[in-house]
Amino acid sequence: MDFQESPTQAPNREELLQLAIRAARAGNKVPAREMFHRVWSEDKRNERAMMWLAKLADSKAERKQWLTRVLAVNPNNETAKQTLHRMKYRKSAKDNRTLLLFGVIAGILIVLVLVIFLVIANTAG
Repeated sequence: MDFQESPTQAPNREELLQLAIRAARAGNKVPAREMFHRVWSEDKRNERAMMWLAKLADSKAERKQWLTRVLAVNPNNETAKQTLHRMKYRKSAKDNRTLLLFGVIAGILIVLVLVIFLVIANTAG
């Protein structure tokens, strides 16, 4: 029975989860998140609700938190493991790019200082 057909009966957890999934897929993020939170508050081990909450998270930190919760419930959840691994890899790649850029800038500055020093030494001598 569809929840919308009967305003006097609240949906059960599975119906609410399905409504939340439909809302999320339709782009209605806020109501979807509210419904997923309700499902999760009633069942702290509901992996589907937590995975959707991770997908709809507003920040990387929140996404990581939900994925970590999923793995606490089910350490074998491959989707959560792979997503966390990709997030970690992207952060490492970004950090490496930053370090590389800093190294290049430092190298350029050192070369400029040496060139200036040589120019000054040659004009003084």
